[in-house]
Order: sequence, then C-alpha cells, then structure tokens
Amino acid sequence: MKAIQFLGANKIGLNNVPTPETPKGWAKIKVSYAGICGTDLNIYAGTHPRAKAPLIMGHEFSGILENNTSVMKKGERVTVYPLISCGGCTPCKSGNAHVCNTLGLYGIDADGGFAEYAFVPEENLVRIPEELPMKTGALIEPIAVAVHTLRETGFMPGDNTIVFGAGTIGLCTALTLRLFGAGRVTVAESDEARLELAKELGFETINPVKYDIAQFTARKTNKDGFDRVYDCAGAQSAAGALLDVVKARGQIVIVASYKKPVEMPFFKGMAKEASINFVRVYRKKDVEIAAQIAAREPLYSNIITHVLPPQKAQEGFVLLSTKGTGAVKVMYKFD
Repeated sequence: MKAIQFLGANKIGLNNVPTPETPKGWAKIKVSYAGICGTDLNIYAGTHPRAKAPLIMGHEFSGILENNTSVMKKGERVTVYPLISCGGCTPCKSGNAHVCNTLGLYGIDADGGFAEYAFVPEENLVRIPEELPMKTGALIEPIAVAVHTLRETGFMPGDNTIVFGAGTIGLCTALTLRLFGAGRVTVAESDEARLELAKELGFETINPVKYDIAQFTARKTNKDGFDRVYDCAGAQSAAGALLDVVKARGQIVIVASYKKPVEMPFFKGMAKEASINFVRVYRKKDVEIAAQIAAREPLYSNIITHVLPPQKAQEGFVLLSTKGTGAVKVMYKFD
C-alpha cells in the first residue's frame, strides 16, 4: 500500500509499504481523507519526543470499513478515536483514559492514517453520519477537541467568549462555541489570512498586533472582560494577554499545546480571582458528539483550505510551515 512516512527531521516520503494483516478484533479502514495536525508538524520537524522514523503519521482521517467487526459492518463510513491508553493506571481506572499516564496516539506512537489503509482496534471506530461529506469526516477529531474543551470546563450558554488563534483548533472552538449558544464569540489572530477566514465564518475579530486588545476588550464588554477565554494559540504573545481580557472571576482555558515555557503576569490573575484550566485531547463521547454536530454545521468544512494528493506530501507540510500561505487545515485525499 502507498503511505506517507516520516523518515527523519524535515524528511517525508510517499512509499510502497507492505499492507499488514488485520489482527483479530481490529478494523481495517480504506482511508479517504487524512489531515495534517500541529503535532504532525512537530514530528516532521524532528522535535516530537516520542515519534520515531519510519512512521506513518496521521490521526485525523476518514474512510470506509473494509471488514466486519463486532461493532460495525464492512462498508460503513468511519473515523477513529485515535488514543492509545493502557487501561491499568489510575486515570484509566477512574474513567479518564484520555489522560492515561502513558497516553499514546495512532499516527504518533503507532502507524496512523496517512496511507491507503489504516488499522485500529474495533472499539476505536466512530461512525460518520451519512449526510456528512467524507472530507469533513476527517475533521471530526479537531472538532472533538473543541467539544471536549466546552464539556470539561463548565461552559454555559450565553457566556461571552474570546478565542486566541484562528488555526484549525481555534476556528473549531469558535464554531462550536456558537453552536453551543455562546453570547459573543470573538477571534484574536495576527495572521491576516486566517483572520479573514474567521470573518468569513461570521466572527468578530481583532488583530492583537495592530490593536490594543485590552482597550478592545474594555470597549466590547463595558470594561468587564470576557466570561471565558480560550487559548488556542500557544504563543507568548497570547499568554501575556489572557489575564488582560478575562473578567473578574472569569475562566481561562488553555487548549493549545505549548512547546516552550512562557511567562504570565499572575498578579493580574490573583487580582481578578480568575481561574486557569487545562484540557487535553478528548473522550470517545466527545468524538461521537463531534461527528453529529459536524453533520449539522456545514461551515466546519470551510476550515479545510487545501486538499492534496499523497504525491504532494511534502507540499502539504511546506504550506503549513510557511507564513502567509493562508493554509489552515491541509488534507490528503487517498481514495
């Protein structure tokens, strides 16, 4: 089968690799679409601490089930819950397998979906609604991150919110907030192309490099600040502004995966008695909910800016690694 493999730092290639046998209790999936995640960029750069070459990357994908399983039948449209949990540690035993002490993911710790076929345990399958295009089906995983973020942190309809970052996770979070009934959803982003996409999706926006975000917040919230602040940017510029825009006793949620230590003016947080919460990936229920809401909101598909054939594997990573390309979600089409 053809597979896009990580071969070393800044080196990937489309290779012919043997098609594995399907183990008992596992699913064989004919991959339709697979998306590049921020984690895949770290793997590509050679900076991910666990990913080892040669590796078939990709944990965001959709496809057709190739074999009958105990949970679904051959021919069904599926995506996957890509987490690998041990099942025996305290988090796993307490119903929190998504923060397993040794958590792994297909596409990082084992071969994933950047191939003609992908293989996962049958219990990791998630059905794609018939009305949802297969391309958008490959976006269910990042939508699940947004669903998990809201479900785990006490979001209430009517809350006024601001999202830092208009990448895939930021825009998925903004759209999900609106679907869940947020009172106001503002998107802060310094990349003008991504900011324009946020505007096209109907959000109020601000470029915090060009405008004072504290003054903007004061003007928009009658000097109160936002009820909930979602950091989907993962940069020092965002970390330094979060406590300026949150209201007294408001909530900051760190969704982004920070790669470097950052500084935050914690006295501002103490003065406001604000809370800071962290979230990680999702539960399987979040993925199932994401599949359902993706079928009801066609605007999620607008986040997908580029679809490439596997033969252009390198081009996909260059698009996302280069500023000013306007790329947000880049996918490969395998079928």
